[in-house]
Amino acid sequence: MQRFVRSAALAATGVLVAGLAVGCSSDDGEGDGKGDGKGSSASASGPAPKPDASSTLPASVTTQKLDWSGCKAPEGGTAPGADWQCSTLKVPLDYAKPDGETIGIALIRARTTGKGDRIGSLVFNFGGPGGSGVSGLPSFADTYGSLRERYDLVSFDPRGVAASEGVRCRDDKATQAAERTVDLTPDTAAEEKAYFKDAADFGAGCARGSKKVVGHVSTADAARDMDVMRQVLGDEKLHYMGISYGTELGGTYAHLFPQRVGRLTLDAVVDPSADSVGHAENQARGFQRALDNYFKSRGQDPKAGSAKVARLLKRIDAKPLRTSGDRELTESLATTGITITLYSKQTWPTLTRALEDAEKGDGTALLQLADAYNERDPSGHYSTQSHSQRAISCLDSKTRTTPEQAKQRMDRFREISPVFGEFLGWDSAGWCHQWPVAGQHESPEVSAPDAAPILVVGNTGDPATPYEGARKMADELGKGVGTLLTWKGEGHGAYGSGSTCVDSTVDAYLLNGKVPEDGKVCSS
Repeated sequence: MQRFVRSAALAATGVLVAGLAVGCSSDDGEGDGKGDGKGSSASASGPAPKPDASSTLPASVTTQKLDWSGCKAPEGGTAPGADWQCSTLKVPLDYAKPDGETIGIALIRARTTGKGDRIGSLVFNFGGPGGSGVSGLPSFADTYGSLRERYDLVSFDPRGVAASEGVRCRDDKATQAAERTVDLTPDTAAEEKAYFKDAADFGAGCARGSKKVVGHVSTADAARDMDVMRQVLGDEKLHYMGISYGTELGGTYAHLFPQRVGRLTLDAVVDPSADSVGHAENQARGFQRALDNYFKSRGQDPKAGSAKVARLLKRIDAKPLRTSGDRELTESLATTGITITLYSKQTWPTLTRALEDAEKGDGTALLQLADAYNERDPSGHYSTQSHSQRAISCLDSKTRTTPEQAKQRMDRFREISPVFGEFLGWDSAGWCHQWPVAGQHESPEVSAPDAAPILVVGNTGDPATPYEGARKMADELGKGVGTLLTWKGEGHGAYGSGSTCVDSTVDAYLLNGKVPEDGKVCSS
């Protein structure tokens, strides 16, 4: 089972997918960071934070010295260049027992290029949940060249991810077997039974394979880790860019540590008011909107185009397509292959060619796309990103939709999206089915009324985190805190996606503390 990933890394797959065989903190003098949002400034430093839970942490955690050295190659990747340094941050496994066992959080950084007065560290989270910042940041470094002039660029593998006690729930053989045999949109009682048995088996595998950490990988835990990181990096305030799920993490940090908010940018925003069912509906709506826009770009009627794709998927469900290898393309894999191309407008031509091939009976292109999405390499090895994603989101959310509830809502999901609705409707029940650890909340708390202004960036054509979530995040952060910037674009995320207006506005905020007027719109 593979939920649609809320990760900025997928927005960067445009280049990859197009190539597939388918054709110390210093004050900058910009003000105190509080104001009416019109020409005001976000502070890069300020008065000492008010006491909070982190004041109970032992000095061995808060005053630890990081041992930075050259970075090794992450699993499945290559070592970054000489500009990059890696280290490990020690944090409490359980913040209710701050003097107890610790775990390591993998960090990576590139020091500032020194072309301007150094502000401090700018911490990145690229989404998921479950995305690796250690492998991701070097890939995106060119996008953040202007920010590196005044910041050290820093990212990390959140707890339960990759090199930070990464959660592992099943091996490659079991993953491929489930991929081949489990229908993610079950049509019969037997398929439904197999679907929910696989979900329960996955959760049991997480409990067996990652028993120590599976109950300690929440977003709130990761936010507390970021505050330890801030202290150890020597920054008085946290300066941060969160993308996709990283916006939920950033909002959670702002709620827990409002006085320690420096310059926070939240791009491709997760709706903080939605529970897990609401998120599934939002994603069905967002991906369908992106698919509609794809058809409009080709001069086709979106309703007719979607109906044709839905018919194709039903035919594949009845009889999987052949490919150039020894694997078949199932309906679930086909849906996944379509999904990845909607993260970026650049990959729409790839979608055209893949659908044309599938209509002719060849599923090779869609299978390659699904493999890229699922992070499966040619040898059959899968990354564990989806394991981490599921462990984090099921510990965060206490919503446990039953199979019967999912079936009762299925007509609504189909109405929202004839292509993606069933997949996400079933997923709302299967994702955390019989999860071994209880969830923590219905939806995350992000209110931060005492924080400095936070820049919230929404893209009207975002498929994975629909635009509506950005306004809700800005509202829930609080009046004078959440400042909304809108881009009328396509794809997942806005910064670095081709809009000079967006990039210059975000840069002015992060580099100079200039907060734009709330509601500013970038049309290009």
